[in-house]
Amino acid sequence: MGGLGAPEIILIIIAILLLFGGKKIPELMRGLGKGVKEFKDAQNHDDVNERPSNTNTTASPRHEEKTNI
Repeated sequence: MGGLGAPEIILIIIAILLLFGGKKIPELMRGLGKGVKEFKDAQNHDDVNERPSNTNTTASPRHEEKTNI
């Protein structure tokens, strides 16, 4: 029961062609591709910002010398 076979996929493609027309589909796919690319670029940009740097951000404990009087 139930998966998408070749006849169903062909029917969906025909329905999309009828709804949007042959000229509009490339524009929609181009916009979708640009959106996906921008999303991936944004993810990569966020990953770079979240990586820990090699600099030491924690303060080292301060050693105080005690003198016995």
